[in-house]
Amino acid sequence: MTAWPLPSVVVPVAHSVASLDACLASLERTLPASAHVLIADHAGGDPLAEALARRWCDRSRLDAEYRHADMELTLSANINQAITGGDRDVVVLQADAVTTPGWLERLAQYSRKEATIATVCAWSNRGELASFPRPGEDNPVPEFPEAIAEAAAAAPWNDYPELPAASGACVLIRRAALGQLGALDAQSFDGERAIDDFCRRAATMGWRNILCPAAYVVRQPVVAGIGRVQDDLSVLVARWPDYQEQIARFILSDPLRGLRERLQARMDELARSGPQRDLFH
Repeated sequence: MTAWPLPSVVVPVAHSVASLDACLASLERTLPASAHVLIADHAGGDPLAEALARRWCDRSRLDAEYRHADMELTLSANINQAITGGDRDVVVLQADAVTTPGWLERLAQYSRKEATIATVCAWSNRGELASFPRPGEDNPVPEFPEAIAEAAAAAPWNDYPELPAASGACVLIRRAALGQLGALDAQSFDGERAIDDFCRRAATMGWRNILCPAAYVVRQPVVAGIGRVQDDLSVLVARWPDYQEQIARFILSDPLRGLRERLQARMDELARSGPQRDLFH
C-alpha cells in the first residue's frame, strides 16, 4: 500500500470508439476502486465516444468522470485542460492503451524513488524508446499481455534508467514538476510531441524522465485516419536541436538491453513453472 493518493488517470479522447471501449474496460479490470479516472473529450472526435464514456462512468466502480470540451481542441490542449489544477500526480493514458494489473501502483511507486523524477513511463509493445520485446519498433499486440505484466512485476529490478523522452502509451507526470515547469506547450505542439518537449524542459531543469521496468501497458494498432495529428517533429527539433541525436545515441547504445533480457528471462521462467504456479508459493 502506498502512503499517498494514487495519481489521477487522464484519458484524452482521440481515437476510435472501439479503442476507447477497450481502454476503459481494461481500467475497470486493473484499477482499485479508489482510483480517479477523467475522460477528457476534445469535442472533435467520434460522436459516439460521449455516449460510451458517459455510460461507462455511470456504471463504473471507479471514481470516474467525463468532461466534454466547449470547443474542439488539439490533443495537447485537451491534456492541459485535464491536468490543470488539483494536487495529485497525473497519468496521461492514451485512449488506444490497454492496461494490465498493477500498472498504476507500480508507476506511482517508481515516481517516488527520487524527488527529482518528473515523468515515468512503462514498457509497451508500441512504446517507442521503451518498446518490448524488440526495441524501437512497433511490436504486435501480445497474445497474453498479463503474462508480460506479471513477469515485469516479479523481475528483480534494482534500477530505473533515464530516458531522453517519456512518451508512449502512458506517462506519469509529477505534480511537483508541473508546478515548476508549467503545463504542456499546447501553443507550439498539437500532439504527443508536447510531452517530449515537457521532458526536455524537465531535463534542462535537473529533473529526470525514467522508465518503470515493473509495469507494462499495451498500445493497440493504429486505426487509419483516426486519432492522427500533426507530428510536430520539426517544431521539436527547432527548439531542441540535439533531440534527434540524443534519441539516436540512446537507440544505438541500447541501455535497456539488459533490462529487456531480464524481463524475457523472467517470462520464460514463469512459463516453465506452469499455469498453476501460484499453488506452490
